[in-house]
Amino acid sequence: MNRCKWVNMKNPLYVAYHDSEWGVPNRDDRYLFEMLILEGFQAGLSWECVLNKREAFRAAFDGFDPKIVSEYGDAKLVALAEDPKIIRNRRKIAASVINAKVFLTIQSEYGSFADYLWGFADGEVIHNTDGVFRATSPLSDEISADLVRRGMKFVGSTIIYSYLQACGIIDDHEPDCDLHFTKR
Repeated sequence: MNRCKWVNMKNPLYVAYHDSEWGVPNRDDRYLFEMLILEGFQAGLSWECVLNKREAFRAAFDGFDPKIVSEYGDAKLVALAEDPKIIRNRRKIAASVINAKVFLTIQSEYGSFADYLWGFADGEVIHNTDGVFRATSPLSDEISADLVRRGMKFVGSTIIYSYLQACGIIDDHEPDCDLHFTKR
């Protein structure tokens, strides 16, 4: 199978992520919350680093239940900052709690976070047809600005662009990849 060039073929987690998850449209709020938090932890690091710690993150962050995360107190934040299995950036850990609270507010306002997020794209997948690598887009700029306005942290346009790719709103499989939309 031909895959996007960025996939580390020596890492089975990365291959599986590319083949069955990245770029697949997802409207499950729990998944959307998980990816939002993980993409925030990626800032300044590689996705592969985060992906390799994903199961530990799931355990540490109570399965990424936004209600539970929104209620984390100081003791839980300290425990997370001391957990060697995850990325222990205190600012990113604190941002996860803030972002969970905003996530829940958006859910109650829109019925689901998926409805909010996919609404920016009119419910449609955006296919990258030119094969040009991007780090941001007008869409990621718009969503990032709205999330920041609502109080979220670690949701800059580059993080949000990666998030949109991960959640399948933007399909950026490379033209030579067998998963490019023209080959499916």
